[in-house]
Amino acid sequence: MPVVSIIIPAYNAMKYLPETVETVLQQTFQDYDVIIVNDGSTDDVETWVANLNHPKIKLISQANQGLSGARNTGIQNAQGDYIALLDADDLWHPTKLEKQVQLLDRFANAGLVYTWTALMDESGRPTGRFFSAEDEGKVWKKLIEFNVVGCGSVPLIRRSCFDTVGLFDRNLRSFVEDWDLWLRMAPHFEFKVVKEPLVYYRQLPSSASRNWEAMAQSYQIVIEKNFSTAPDSMQYLKARSNGFMSLNLAWKPLQGHAPQPKVAAEFQRKAIAQYPKIILSKEFWKLTLLIVLNQWLGVKSYRYVLSLMYALRRRLIQVSQAN
Repeated sequence: MPVVSIIIPAYNAMKYLPETVETVLQQTFQDYDVIIVNDGSTDDVETWVANLNHPKIKLISQANQGLSGARNTGIQNAQGDYIALLDADDLWHPTKLEKQVQLLDRFANAGLVYTWTALMDESGRPTGRFFSAEDEGKVWKKLIEFNVVGCGSVPLIRRSCFDTVGLFDRNLRSFVEDWDLWLRMAPHFEFKVVKEPLVYYRQLPSSASRNWEAMAQSYQIVIEKNFSTAPDSMQYLKARSNGFMSLNLAWKPLQGHAPQPKVAAEFQRKAIAQYPKIILSKEFWKLTLLIVLNQWLGVKSYRYVLSLMYALRRRLIQVSQAN
């Protein structure tokens, strides 16, 4: 049996899937198998996997069930002691699995290991932006405020976690099903982190994460769901959680080709109403600066300034890595 089973849901994903699978095959840790779940695709994924004819790669085809349903199918058919999730358009650093497996092997109480995430654009070029958190151990208090794990291609999960808390909630089809699962795991298992950007998250113009109205509804469902079972000693965190979720949503309208600063400002005002102390956070003032820049510069100039900032950040990263 493999140590790690890698689950890759695929829905009309052939534009990116070969590159994604290649980063799996280049892993320094090789004791794994790969389950690609063809979730009702109309492209030629079945032919591609058949021609690949790789002993580590298995294809399961099913009628479309959405991301949660595809992930659940893969998990239910997995044989590894550890489960890794990978979206069909994201990429992994070669040492990603190796470093995560070492932590799960070392810490018996750990149920999930996450890494930092580097963002890239549609063509795979780094934007210079990162998701980086350092929270470890019992992380529920932080997790209910902010999804420290980042995107769904990040975690390596001990299989027993799913036996304890169940699979992805298929009723949450709008962007937050992973956050919901991490929240259900956090009271039972410790989290560990590899403080390196080992996952590359592709931002697509058509990404579901651009639909901030649907995200707002889904966030609220997850918050209500988790606080309905949280102990009385944790209920004071609910206002803080709602505030930071609204602040997180405020970033969404500023992304993409047509930024909408008025929508972002409305989410920001909602965050203040839900949790007034949020104005003391660094994230609040970073957002305020971007909203003002967007309103002052206009769309074209704003995007140009952002591109310069990202280019400078990429250059600084390159210099740091060279040293």
